Amino acid sequence: MAIQKTAAVAQAPRVNSERLSWKIKLLYGAPNFAGAALTIPILVNMPKFYADVVLVPLGFLAIAIALARSLDAISDPIVGWISDRTRTRLGRRRPYLILGAPLCGLAFWKMLSPPEHLTGDQAALWFGVTFTLYFIFHTIYNLPHYALGPELTLDYHERSSLFGVRESFTILGTIVAAAAPGVMMKAFGWDERHVFRVLGITFAVILTVLYWLLAWQVRERPDFSRRESNPFVPGVRRALRNRPFIILLASYVVSSITGAIPATLLPFFNAYVLQPKNPGLWLSFELLGYFGVGFLCLPLWVAAARRWGKLPAWLASFAMNVTGGGAMFFLGKGDTTALMVLISWAGAAFGAGLFLGPSMQADVIDYDELYTGKRREAQYTAFWSILPKFVAIPSAVVPIAILGELGYVPNAVQSPQVILAIRAMFALLPALCAVLSFMIAWRFPITEMVHRAILEGIDRHAQGLAAIDPLTGRTVSPPQGGPVDEATGWFLDNFSAGELRRHLKKRGLSSLRDVLVSAAGAIALSVFAATYAISCARAPGTDPGALASLSVVAAGFALAVFVFHLLRISAALRLSAGNVPPATIRAHLDGAD
Repeated sequence: MAIQKTAAVAQAPRVNSERLSWKIKLLYGAPNFAGAALTIPILVNMPKFYADVVLVPLGFLAIAIALARSLDAISDPIVGWISDRTRTRLGRRRPYLILGAPLCGLAFWKMLSPPEHLTGDQAALWFGVTFTLYFIFHTIYNLPHYALGPELTLDYHERSSLFGVRESFTILGTIVAAAAPGVMMKAFGWDERHVFRVLGITFAVILTVLYWLLAWQVRERPDFSRRESNPFVPGVRRALRNRPFIILLASYVVSSITGAIPATLLPFFNAYVLQPKNPGLWLSFELLGYFGVGFLCLPLWVAAARRWGKLPAWLASFAMNVTGGGAMFFLGKGDTTALMVLISWAGAAFGAGLFLGPSMQADVIDYDELYTGKRREAQYTAFWSILPKFVAIPSAVVPIAILGELGYVPNAVQSPQVILAIRAMFALLPALCAVLSFMIAWRFPITEMVHRAILEGIDRHAQGLAAIDPLTGRTVSPPQGGPVDEATGWFLDNFSAGELRRHLKKRGLSSLRDVLVSAAGAIALSVFAATYAISCARAPGTDPGALASLSVVAAGFALAVFVFHLLRISAALRLSAGNVPPATIRAHLDGAD
């Protein structure tokens, strides 16, 4: 097996380079300037702004954030699947860029401009509605935008360059958005409400213009757009059988468990742990140091990935994050200079993760094509987006809910318990997750030579020939030439291996019972968790607390699982009717194993 694998890689010819012009790279990457400019106020400024200025209780903010992000569990995979199936004159991606960007910009502007007459409960509702709409519209344009990248070039290193340019704009937008509030308040003497109102409308207009320009100037691959798309549920199952993708996704998910903590807690760490004389100005300096150094180091990471490979460069960035982030726990009052040094060290590693993850994911999508014959950029991007985003929800809502339970008081000297909680959650938890993520990422198997062999196998399949999987040495038949015809194979992937084996033993309605039981369990959990969260939120004069926020997360995830099983009912009815011969099911199980 090992000899076959080595031979397959060694014999793979060099695939023709697919260089992209700088015009294409800049047009593709520039919208991330505005996208990042929107993200920073939401993640960094809005929780503290709504808590300290608008005076919304932290627990209600946590519930609103959890509710909005939980809906992504449904919207992300659906938008990804729809985008892959879209067939229009403009392609699969561009219609959503044109539609989603202005709607997202409008929701963002309204979120940053809450009317001053709103009371605490009314302001919480305003935040919850605008925050939810923002993320729905954000998914509509952002997911197709990210799905467009892997299809613009199939070149292993050119992808790193393309995503490096894109993430350069991400960091630039982040720097501008991070520095702007403090600078504007200092320069113009505006209060926070006026500053965020101006920033909201400005960034919304820039977002719309850049995405419309991208849709106007950059074309999609017509051969990819013409390919037949896959059913939704089987597409999910096949993605979860893609071993390199699972490794990459698992590493990203683990690092995302605490992903929102630094952005959420940095304003609190700055104001209540370091306690500088001008917290708003120092916050801008700290963010500028982190993202500025990240921007300057990004070309070095691109060069490192080209010289030593994507994975070694990515692992090195994890090590820098662990050392820089963990050391921040030992800082205290007045240690602003030390924080600037450590935050710049961690920031130097920041850019690597931004572009290396998507670049490696693009290679994983090619590996999927070797087995499925389909281009599923958006569906994979949805996985890459939704699972890390979903596990990151607790890191966005639990910390501020915990602070509320420990007695956090807006604009006041905090208790030692609150200070310790801020330091521990801000510094130690992200460092721990970075260590675990490093250990998982170590096993990622796709190198430049392996990727070349994957593309060669795809070319052989296009000629109707069998190919060698360079990761396993296994012979892979063309998707349309396997022991089970392609349409039946996709249909049977509506079911797990265990469900198919039970069907072979019991026949009849066993598969339908499996689906209905799974759906019933999921909706029961969703209703129970939502009921508990609502009861906490309705309790007069009390903060809902962290458990209420986690209940919202559980309700959203269970609802997504419920929808997933509902989509399988028609397939279960067909299977129960005996339309697929048992021999075909056994052959499919043998192939899946």
